[in-house]
Amino acid sequence: MSTSPIPEIQTHVDAGVMTLTLNRLERKNSITADMYGAMADALESANHDTAVRVVVIQGHETIFSAGNDIGDFLNRPPATPDAPVFRFLRGISSFPKPIVASVCGPAVGIGTTLLLHCDLVYAGDNAAFSMPFVNLGLCPEAGSSFLAPLLMGHARAAEALLLGEPFLAEAALEMGLANRIVPPAEANALAQRQALKLAAKPLSALMETKRLMKKGNAAMVAERIAEEAVSFGRMLQEPASREAFTAFMEKRKPDFSGL
Repeated sequence: MSTSPIPEIQTHVDAGVMTLTLNRLERKNSITADMYGAMADALESANHDTAVRVVVIQGHETIFSAGNDIGDFLNRPPATPDAPVFRFLRGISSFPKPIVASVCGPAVGIGTTLLLHCDLVYAGDNAAFSMPFVNLGLCPEAGSSFLAPLLMGHARAAEALLLGEPFLAEAALEMGLANRIVPPAEANALAQRQALKLAAKPLSALMETKRLMKKGNAAMVAERIAEEAVSFGRMLQEPASREAFTAFMEKRKPDFSGL
């Protein structure tokens, strides 16, 4: 079964697996509010649909996502807790069934932080992960200020979050963000094979195992996502982020002296 509420997010359900494909290659799979809304709706549907046992999130073999669409983001900033991006973050962070991700090429900002909520992540050997929020005058989102240090350790999380420096597939594998590295042309197929293995298992056992694995941090993750959202919204109105976004639009280096 295939449904496409918007063409930029392709939704396909087959053999117990719902696949969400980022399909905006002309804009490097940058994510708009409408795309967040479509993904949030799809996760909510998958949560309540007994025919869906596993969700796969994938991009193209050349790029996963360049992160937020800056223009759309500035025109329609997430102003309330019900904004599409926050609905998506709540949905993916609390999703009770297994989530498998296939990541090739750049995974910027939310392209990396959403992976912290996935259960299995398969990376192409061309994958490049980055969380450059500070470089935009902003703070982390998606609970990453809690989950990244937990996963990577403080020192490597500081490089990723304070310096905003990218890290490649081998580093993601070493720190536990990725399960396996394969050639880019094989990543989506591998994610599908693993999802089908999961879909063949008893759903109640999968869900209870995932619940128990995440229980220790679930409340903290929800609290941190909410706290980050407040800080993120405030920082969007401050001079540093305005300078960063203006510089981005003007294709120049930002000047943060005095900010």
